[in-house]
Amino acid sequence: MSQFFAIHPENPQVRLVTQAVEIIRKGGVIAYPTDSAYALGCHIGDKQALERIRRIRKLESDHNFTLMCRDLSELGTYARVDNTAYRLIRHRTPGPYTFILEATGEVPRRLLHPKRKTIGLRVPNNAIAQALLQQLDEPMMSVTLIMPGDKYPLTDPYDIRETLEHEVDLVVDGGYCGLEPTSVVDMTTDAPQVLREGLGDVSDFQ
Repeated sequence: MSQFFAIHPENPQVRLVTQAVEIIRKGGVIAYPTDSAYALGCHIGDKQALERIRRIRKLESDHNFTLMCRDLSELGTYARVDNTAYRLIRHRTPGPYTFILEATGEVPRRLLHPKRKTIGLRVPNNAIAQALLQQLDEPMMSVTLIMPGDKYPLTDPYDIRETLEHEVDLVVDGGYCGLEPTSVVDMTTDAPQVLREGLGDVSDFQ
């Protein structure tokens, strides 16, 4: 049975954020709000938690996981990016964008796209997500909370609890989130390529 924390969407309670981060550090899988939709998250180094997320989402081995980062200071550790790409990314972060980048050796191999050696990176503009990341002090492995067969993400934390109460360790209730996922932009080629047009304005990348 999962725990259920109601965390204030603008002023997250430090006590609850600390408890949530302890669950992540101990190998837990959490459902939490972002600036686009609810997501599933776990510790970057936890293989078993990753496999649990794969089972929940029924993901193929080539699915790109996202590293949810608190800011761009972590970009250079986990991805290779040139100055032009960096300026474009900086202009649109934090925000509802996932950037596909060439991964560095710091990224666990199991998180990489198996053929391309790429990773998705994202800096969310959401107070709860930011509070979790600040307390965790490292990126969190994450995917959008879209259940197998569904077209849209789960948006109601009570529905999430009912659906996943035996699958995740914690549901963070941060209120309703939107139905629209992030825009996904591939920054590994000479010119950016919009792979999915979602919530974020992609005019800078076209």
